[in-house]
Amino acid sequence: MRMEKPRVAPLALEDLDSETRARFGGGSVLRIFTTLARHPDLLKRWLVFGNHVLFKSTLAARERELVILRVGWLCQAGYEWGQHVLIGRDSGLSDEEIERIPDGAEAKGWSAGDQWLLRATDELHGDAFISDASWQGLAETLSIEQLLDLIFTVGQYNLVSMALNSLGVQPEDGLPRLPVR
Repeated sequence: MRMEKPRVAPLALEDLDSETRARFGGGSVLRIFTTLARHPDLLKRWLVFGNHVLFKSTLAARERELVILRVGWLCQAGYEWGQHVLIGRDSGLSDEEIERIPDGAEAKGWSAGDQWLLRATDELHGDAFISDASWQGLAETLSIEQLLDLIFTVGQYNLVSMALNSLGVQPEDGLPRLPVR
């Protein structure tokens, strides 16, 4: 984690406005949401897009999580990394694959498709552009809708990582920690 305490403290559950409380039901609410609940209009509108990327994307769940974890690593977003290690495991990523995500596309063991996804993620993060070679490699197996979802997934999680890092959102207890390299 970049910060040991939050710059913007999350709201207590009892301090959430009624619409936000209803949106998350009666159970526990992750700190990302209780922090962003300090701006309820932003949270409400951001959740629509975030839900598309996380739950309605045309990318397969495993590939989506590979990309999200790579963005989390590139942004050094500990909160994002920890949450998505758990989601990634549930989506089909092995612990061995998760361990090599920080090493990127050139690490041994990736399929050609995974290498293209990791390269494109690095390119989008570093230059806001997918090179022609990466585009052609991705287009061998991804549809136009999947390519669009890839771009927007990288953008969404870059944005989320910036917010989490800058706000100092602290991870929930028990989340996996960002690896040190």
